[in-house]
Amino acid sequence: MTTLTPTHADLAVWLAEAAAAVSGIVSARHTTPPSRSHLHPVLGPLTAGPKVITALAGRMEDLLSARLPTTPAALFTLASYASALGWLTESLADLTQAVDLLIVEAGLSADATATAPGEAAGLDLSAYAPQDRQAITALAAEAALTPGLYLRTLGQALLACAEFTEACTEIIGALTENAHRLLDESVSFVRLGGEGPDSLPTLVRSLLARMEATP
Repeated sequence: MTTLTPTHADLAVWLAEAAAAVSGIVSARHTTPPSRSHLHPVLGPLTAGPKVITALAGRMEDLLSARLPTTPAALFTLASYASALGWLTESLADLTQAVDLLIVEAGLSADATATAPGEAAGLDLSAYAPQDRQAITALAAEAALTPGLYLRTLGQALLACAEFTEACTEIIGALTENAHRLLDESVSFVRLGGEGPDSLPTLVRSLLARMEATP
């Protein structure tokens, strides 16, 4: 954003760029060494996430320091952007915590070398085709894990990545919707509650609903 009195289009572009940045986290890929192949699904988001959050936070600080006029459109944009940043930060923290637990569990369980291959963590490889069992066993050996534990850790990493991706998808969708509302100039004033084009940004209402649903 280049002006201190941005138009609705300027503000919409700002939200659209934020949505694109969040999308980049979801699609990020990271080179995975064989010893960490069980964590491959989460390494991309874990690597890209902090950089994107830092960049988005910096851009928000720039906007706040610019002392924009407190128009409904500017307030609407700030509320949308701030809630997106907060939700993204919370989701990345949850992903990081889940991966930390996986690393600890895999590290502790890997010491149980007496466990028969394919039976660790209650998983049996007998249902897999011979070539698949060989591939799993080889990957597990490179990661210094039993095959059963390797599969369970990989599955939990996939689940953690899916949950993070779902949160990011909601953030992207809400930012995009709010950008469209700015482009059609439907933001003339902002109500604190209720539905409709003049209510709080979609992302803010979604975040409030999640908070109310949390025991």
